[in-house]
Amino acid sequence: MSTEPETTEEAEPKAPGATAEDRTPGDAVAASPGVGADSGPDGDGDDGGRGTGEATAEDTDAAAEGGAESAEEPAGADGEAAGADGVAAGADGEAAGAEGTGSEAAAQRSEAEAELAAQRLERERIERRKAEKRGPIAAGAGLSGTAADLLAAVRAVESGEKPVASALRRPEPAPRAAAPEPARRPQQMSAPAVPASAPAPRTVEAVRAVLTGAGAPDGLAPQVVAALGEGADDQLREDPWQLLRVTGVRPEQADGFARALLGTECGPDDERRGRALTVWLLEQAALAGHTALDAPALTAALTQRAVPDPDAAVQNTLAEGEALVFQDALETAAPVAAPAHDDAGDDAGEAEERPVRVLVGLERYALAEESLADGLARVMNSVPKDDGSGAGWERAADSAGRSAAELIRTVAGHGLVLHTGGDASRAEVAALLRAARGLGLRAWAARHTTGGADESRESGADSSVVTVADLLSGVRGPGRDADGALDLDLLVVLDAPQLDVETGAVLAESLPDGARLVLSGDPAVLWSAGPGRVFADLLAARVCPQVASRTPDPGPVGELVSGIGIGELNQVEAPGKEVVIVPVRDAGEAVHRTVQLVADSVPRAIGIPAEQTQVITPGHGGAVGTRALNTALKERLNPGPGRFGGFDPGDRIAYSPAPGRTMPGHVVRADAEGLHLDCSGVPVVVPKERVEQSVRPGWALTAHQAVGLRWPAVVVVLPGDAAAALTRPWVYTAFGRAERHLSVVHGVEQALQRAVAEVPQKPRTTRLPALLRAQVPTAG
Repeated sequence: MSTEPETTEEAEPKAPGATAEDRTPGDAVAASPGVGADSGPDGDGDDGGRGTGEATAEDTDAAAEGGAESAEEPAGADGEAAGADGVAAGADGEAAGAEGTGSEAAAQRSEAEAELAAQRLERERIERRKAEKRGPIAAGAGLSGTAADLLAAVRAVESGEKPVASALRRPEPAPRAAAPEPARRPQQMSAPAVPASAPAPRTVEAVRAVLTGAGAPDGLAPQVVAALGEGADDQLREDPWQLLRVTGVRPEQADGFARALLGTECGPDDERRGRALTVWLLEQAALAGHTALDAPALTAALTQRAVPDPDAAVQNTLAEGEALVFQDALETAAPVAAPAHDDAGDDAGEAEERPVRVLVGLERYALAEESLADGLARVMNSVPKDDGSGAGWERAADSAGRSAAELIRTVAGHGLVLHTGGDASRAEVAALLRAARGLGLRAWAARHTTGGADESRESGADSSVVTVADLLSGVRGPGRDADGALDLDLLVVLDAPQLDVETGAVLAESLPDGARLVLSGDPAVLWSAGPGRVFADLLAARVCPQVASRTPDPGPVGELVSGIGIGELNQVEAPGKEVVIVPVRDAGEAVHRTVQLVADSVPRAIGIPAEQTQVITPGHGGAVGTRALNTALKERLNPGPGRFGGFDPGDRIAYSPAPGRTMPGHVVRADAEGLHLDCSGVPVVVPKERVEQSVRPGWALTAHQAVGLRWPAVVVVLPGDAAAALTRPWVYTAFGRAERHLSVVHGVEQALQRAVAEVPQKPRTTRLPALLRAQVPTAG
């Protein structure tokens, strides 16, 4: 049984039957027009070495990186959008039915009485809607049909009852009952915990016996115990589909395990199977970035997984408390026109019921989003600390550049500010930090990761820039005050698009009252590896001030990337060979030319050594994935036997201390303690047993691994089979990692231009905008 994790794109509920495979490049063709072409930075055609070195470590972090590095993305979002439309359409139909009933009753009275009654009811509805808008939306007040059944199911669970078997079937329309959903207070979030100690050997042996008895690999035993805890062997005997809780196990494998344990009692309609698949689909959706799923999309995915009664499966999952159900009011495009007899004027549109969507999600992400919304609302509503006169802020703004001045003035008067711009805009953040410190504020900046060539530009080379992980854990940074809050007055979060909801919630809850928070980043880059799209949701919600940088990224690379950001792949003048296109015909040529560029052409023609040149490719697998390229680059640049987990001193590596976070570095040595690394000047020792899971060769990375980092030179490899994986944010992110020189090994023909012009970021289903709008008035 293979336990290779499915990619999140393939695990999308829209196409849950797909299996994860490494991509195999096909033939590549010439460069697309519009950017220019060349044979290399120096125009030569000399051969570069193309090694076939030993196999690198197995890919074990596909799930940890959110699966977004896969080279294939089926369009799962369309089904979810359609599901939301279906829920809204159902609500509209029921509203129409209610109006029809009212008209029949009115027909039995006189025309005058009916008119008076209608006006009285209309006024009551308008007043009720006004009251609802002043407070939180009453949960469940406008639901019926499947939406109401889902809400009834979760209320029954919360009250200790089990929903009736038909709760999620589609009965005849019934009158809607307005009963508020029980309030769920978000729990205090905490920083990621240290990995638990090794499981008890006796428990592992007991689980191993169950696995081998059913023909499953006994090597899964430690993972099963880690996922299920003590008594894991009994849990597997009672419910074999619990095996799906182990990362990388697929439904067909769990089905085979269940058949071996249960025999004739095993069937596709087993209630346990439906529950396990529901939770598994929600977990796979989280890996793809969703914090919840539209209920129709979830039931459709269960149908594709051969669950005979998907509604009952969702109901049982809610009854067992393994998932939660929500209903969020949708923003309407325009108010409904007022009837001719309406005396309320402009308030008539408020009388119409607002459409809702029903979402199902896992508790951890629901609580994280609610905690994040509460924390951000507290920051926005808190009065900033007394940190000097307004004249001091104004003097600091006057001494800064135009864009920096706007940022400083905005931060002076607001608790939460969003700052958008490319890499050059970090100079504005540096000016803000200097101004704040000049006013006596304890100002700190936190970034997603460290490494690359652009280590401390935004900090002025001081020590007040730390990683988000170090800030929250207390390894570096201001520390915490007596109340447990971060001991600071201003926090600037760089690379804000990389914030997922759980990390964002911890940050927001860690800020003291009166502190200012600035989220800064480039909205055009790839989103976070973890669930959510915090920065994009905040920009869309418009609940706080937004400052857009006017500082353009310099040079031909900056000009090219700026055009990509607005959907244009422009030809740029590059007299110093700052941008070079290298056409290739097939996978072998792509690997050959990549090695030649890194080892020979770029150092000789551009003057940038190989250790400062980064290769970026769409995925890990396939003939031109990171595995193949890293093997060839190691053979050419640092050949060796790979005595310690495939690594030798001097090897470039990508160290992943936590899911979704990559630190580039190189191997120093290996001894009994483990693998000694140097990650941008920070010494790291990785224990022997952790090397395979957290360290991989780093000459070639994916765009998701490289986001937030920059190098003097970058070689972006686009093999022929990568066409389906390309999106505008991927191209923007990959090309934007280069500071001085960009080479593109081009084999996707017109697909590059089409991706830039037509393929935006893949949507994610989240609840944060609705949660924020319920707490904070919309900014202008």
